[in-house]
Amino acid sequence: MELELRGITKRFGPVTANDHINLEIKEGHIHALLGENGAGKSTLMNILYGLHQPDEGEILIDGKPVKISGPGDAVAAGIGMVHQHFMLIPVFTVAESLVLGDEPTGRAGLINVKEARRRVEQVSADYGFELDPDVLIEDLPVGLQQRVEIAKALVREAKVLILDEPTAVLTPQETDELMATMRKLADAGTSIVFITHKLREVRAVADEITVIRRGRVVGSATPDTSEADLATMMVGRPVMLQVQKEAPHVRENSLKVSHLSAFDAGRKLTLDNVSFEVRGGEVLGIAGVEGNGQTSLARAILGLEDPASGTISLDGHDITHASPRKSLDAGVGFIPEDRTRDGIVASFSVAANLVLDRYRDAPFARHGELQRTAVRHEAERATEEYDIRVGAIEDPIATLSGGNQQKVVVARELSRGLKLLVANQPTRGVDVGSVEFIHNQIIAVRDRGVPVLVISSELDEVTQLSDRVAVMYRGKIVGIVPPSTPSEVLGLMMAGVPASEALAGATKEEMA
Repeated sequence: MELELRGITKRFGPVTANDHINLEIKEGHIHALLGENGAGKSTLMNILYGLHQPDEGEILIDGKPVKISGPGDAVAAGIGMVHQHFMLIPVFTVAESLVLGDEPTGRAGLINVKEARRRVEQVSADYGFELDPDVLIEDLPVGLQQRVEIAKALVREAKVLILDEPTAVLTPQETDELMATMRKLADAGTSIVFITHKLREVRAVADEITVIRRGRVVGSATPDTSEADLATMMVGRPVMLQVQKEAPHVRENSLKVSHLSAFDAGRKLTLDNVSFEVRGGEVLGIAGVEGNGQTSLARAILGLEDPASGTISLDGHDITHASPRKSLDAGVGFIPEDRTRDGIVASFSVAANLVLDRYRDAPFARHGELQRTAVRHEAERATEEYDIRVGAIEDPIATLSGGNQQKVVVARELSRGLKLLVANQPTRGVDVGSVEFIHNQIIAVRDRGVPVLVISSELDEVTQLSDRVAVMYRGKIVGIVPPSTPSEVLGLMMAGVPASEALAGATKEEMA
């Protein structure tokens, strides 16, 4: 199926999200839609899927104009969409999720469970999805939940599949599996629109690339186009893709974690005798596949989880069982992995979010009363210094793009007198220009003599930012190595191989 968008324009009040965009999707091709957060990529695809109506322009399928008034029309026309935030019901089984809205029924009008299970087994066999029809959605890892979403579109015979930021919540291994699935689907004739801002993934899997900046198509590219050139097209200026930093000047102040253990609500061990030290003026990176204790570690340091044993000290002061408020007052800056859940209050203004953990302090409060002028001045300073793109600082933060929301969190946490920075997935879901900015801010904190702990599932991010790299596996630290350690060694460590064995194994391979 050939799909074409002509002159698509969409306005939200004074903001033009899409400005006369033309796009052609060829059958059996993977077409990457590349651009910064807020560039208009998702709006364009929401128009294609019927979630928004264009103010101008038309959609053509096989050369004929079509009217897509809602998702039902899109599905009927052979268009499927997998949203960045999955549209799944946690307590449903895979089979129930797959047939929701198109349930097979028997003679009495009851759902034909056998047929629902058969559909899951069929799509699994056709595309190698390995989905168990009887497993609950809430019991599946994120990568398999995404496969359920893709399978939902395929059983409805989607000829065009839209994937909106599909790797934003995936581990590197799950990302590789998704890329293989995308190629298999394209080879079978499915057209794929791949919305992303990750340059390496685009070059690895796309057949064609269209770059959008501020609502307009600014150019086309091929997978042979360099990452530097793609970044320049996205942002409109040259972007440094490598972190620029000097050798660390290590200080005496430090974060010390000693023999820390913790359990989750189900009494499963999440931290297993973890010990390390981060000195002032250095970045310690935590690498590992997600779900190996990194989140528990970050939450324990902030006081969101209470360890079962062990100690946490900051500059010699015990903060092991401190509340989040006391940890913040002690100088801990915290960039959470999920900004929408733990980093912002969506209905609050941008200005209010910038002082969430300082609203009780001078100059933002006097005699228990909020000083709105001081809050406004701080918001104006932060939005300018951190290049946060807002309509107005009084607007709800929910109106900002994901990258700009992340900049609000970073600006807030870095604008305090820090004695420690814990950055958990600091650039998740942000574009290349914002990644460059956030990385520079983290290094600036390190260069002020603050201990910095960076946790990231992006191995490149860990090795570029860190002065030392600790690898976690099943709640344990399997080794602490230099950031120059070969990626294959780090990969072995992420699979649980101790550092000494991983290094010895890599050396043997090189000699062979």
